[in-house]
Amino acid sequence: MYSFPGKPKNQRVKRALQKREPKIVENDKHALFLKGGRTSETIAEALKDLYSLKKPLATMYKKKNIMRPFEDETSMEFFSHKCDASLFLFGSHSKKRPNNLVLGRLYDSHVLDMMELGIEKFTGIKQFQGNKCSMGTKPCLVFAGEAFDEDKEHRRLKSLLIDFFRGPVVPNIRLSGLEHVMMFTAAGGKVYLRSYRILLKKSGSRTPRVELDEMGPSLDLVVRRTKLSSDDLYKRSTRVPKAAKIGKKKNVTRDAFGTQHGQIHMQRQNYEKLQLRKVRALKRKSDTKTNTEEGTSPKTEEGTSPKTVKSTDVEMTSD
Repeated sequence: MYSFPGKPKNQRVKRALQKREPKIVENDKHALFLKGGRTSETIAEALKDLYSLKKPLATMYKKKNIMRPFEDETSMEFFSHKCDASLFLFGSHSKKRPNNLVLGRLYDSHVLDMMELGIEKFTGIKQFQGNKCSMGTKPCLVFAGEAFDEDKEHRRLKSLLIDFFRGPVVPNIRLSGLEHVMMFTAAGGKVYLRSYRILLKKSGSRTPRVELDEMGPSLDLVVRRTKLSSDDLYKRSTRVPKAAKIGKKKNVTRDAFGTQHGQIHMQRQNYEKLQLRKVRALKRKSDTKTNTEEGTSPKTEEGTSPKTVKSTDVEMTSD
């Protein structure tokens, strides 16, 4: 592991070292793109296209570097530590291994996993017509094929591809922000990489009609060599700190989409003793209704009926 010798000389170096210290919530993973001592036109174009999909979380070295990652890992670890990159993609070309890509990641400044992929067929972004996605777009990753679930090497390759192309970590995604889809298909001992642009068109309803337009790059890959870490080291590298884990709360659960659901327990209430609000207008209405049903006038005493008094019915007497 590479470390700074002694104490930092100034505050700028101290701040730079503090950024590289372990954190509870790590930063977005940075990728390093390198060329070997000998490359082909296919490798050069493939590195450029993949670099354009990874930007801005990527650094590309234009000069050639003579190294063999499977034989000596120190050079790759040095460049990765220099750029503070935990992912790397190395391209080379030789007669024995033509159009070769080495995809890998690091843990604690040491190489954790490395997989060598050979390009059998390549179609660049320039050969596809139409608009392309903007830089920094977070892609949707789709994996198809039983090998990604059954084979150990393909399972590790799936994890490596997710780390490499997942992009920045965001809490929410809006519908119009889904612009890019990357699909990986494992079939016949090969891995097919396809890149599409999502088009949202009018459908006559609130939900738009979704169409996919291939925008490149398109690669047909075959796995050549692998260098995987042990199960114990891999388990230690994927361990989540205790402070970063979300504590369990009583009667609170989350579904597959991260939506929080809660459950409230209440005692049984006695609705007979429940005090309701008495509305005066409704009370008068009910009293009038009951009196009319009984055949009595609302302003007379019970058992009597209203009587009209005339002046002729009154007799005047005198003492």
